[in-house]
Formats: sequence, C-alpha cells, structure tokens
Amino acid sequence: MFSPLSVKKNSGFTLIEIMVVLVIIGLLAALIVPSVMDRPDEARAVKAKQDIRGLESALKLYRLDNYRYPSQSEGLQALVDKPESAKKWKGPYVDAMPSDPWDEPYRYRNPGRDGRDIDIYTLGADNREGGEGADADIGNWDIGL
Repeated sequence: MFSPLSVKKNSGFTLIEIMVVLVIIGLLAALIVPSVMDRPDEARAVKAKQDIRGLESALKLYRLDNYRYPSQSEGLQALVDKPESAKKWKGPYVDAMPSDPWDEPYRYRNPGRDGRDIDIYTLGADNREGGEGADADIGNWDIGL
C-alpha cells in the first residue's frame, strides 16, 4: 500500500540552483548592457546627420533660386524667413529650423573650411569644438555631401 507520509516532496529550487541562474544572468547582462548603452548616442548622431542632409538640400534649393548661399550673417534662418538681400526667395525651404539632438541650434559657416562652399554642423553633446564619441562634432564633411 502507498502511504502519503512516505512520499518525499521535491518542489522548489535549491540555493545553489538559484545562485547558478543568477551568475548566468549576470554574465549575460555584462555582455549585453555595454552595447545597448551606446545606442542613444548612436541614435543622436544619426538624427544629426539626417538633419544636416536635409538642411544642405534646402540650402542647395536656396542657391538655385538666389544664385548664392545665404551669407554668414543671414545664416540658416534664411531658409525659414526671407532675408532682405534675397531677390528670388521661394521659401520657406524648411518648415521650422530644427535643433540638434542636444537642443542646440545647428551651426552654419559661409565660406566653409577646407575648400567647401558651406559648413553645417553641430558640436555634439559637449557643445565644444572637437571631442570624441558623443562629444564629437558632426558636420556635412562627415556625410559625404
């Protein structure tokens, strides 16, 4: 006959089993988390490059209409509001001036450096010239336009 008192219950996990699972989860987190943590910085850089491409395209349309790029003093705002010197302005060339991913205005230089007609750029997360990683400057010289 079968007695209910003689059956040994084996339910639950032992402390060693729980510790092994926690060590495995810790190892996986140590491998995965660093690569995931860089994603926001990469996304900001991609957004900045897309914005710069769009602004450069708008500036090229402005140049087609006005035979020149906006002056340094007119800046990127010439894409939104007609400058007094623009004779054949057919804008606005952008609906609104975007901010860079770090909530700073994009910068414009006319003439550009290194023989470029113009420069459109952002100073990155630190808002200072130079830098590496998230602090690196991103400009139209980076994206091959």
